[in-house]
Amino acid sequence: MNETPQVTPEILRQIAANASPIRDTDVEVLTEQLGRHPRGLVGIGARCACGNPAVTITYPRLPDGTPFPTLFYLSLPALVKRISRAESSGQMEAFNERLANDPDYRAAHERAHVSYIERRNLLEDVEHLADRSAGGMPDRVKCLHALAGYALAVGPGVCPAGDDALALVGWDTAVCHCQDPAEEGAE
Repeated sequence: MNETPQVTPEILRQIAANASPIRDTDVEVLTEQLGRHPRGLVGIGARCACGNPAVTITYPRLPDGTPFPTLFYLSLPALVKRISRAESSGQMEAFNERLANDPDYRAAHERAHVSYIERRNLLEDVEHLADRSAGGMPDRVKCLHALAGYALAVGPGVCPAGDDALALVGWDTAVCHCQDPAEEGAE
């Protein structure tokens, strides 16, 4: 495999409610956001209020054939920084405690895991990824970036831990943060 397959807009919408096809400027913007050329890009999972990519949709195999489990990849720098701060301040401990102590939350997290795999399998069912999703699902919360990207792409109610991560950092999808001076150089 040397090329990422093309994906129809209909399949993108089945994968994620907020998905859209790749626009002419998206690869350039993503290269700047990520600091590298995006690999396996098949669509945009969610956009900033201004229209820039916020989440990518990545094919389950990279162009060289390597299995890649991360379907939704958070790319918007301001949000990546906010989520990084939440992770580094120990917020994942509270998420994992809730999973351990709240059966409804745990069941919703497990459903999010199954839904993630089903969405990825719409692109390709990769044997090496069979029961793997992202972000620590279904047993724990390991990566808020993956869960927030998932939640942004699919919309509220599918990935409660991702929804909670977005709420924790005060993310507002109606506001553009691409040139947010408060985020520039913030660590």
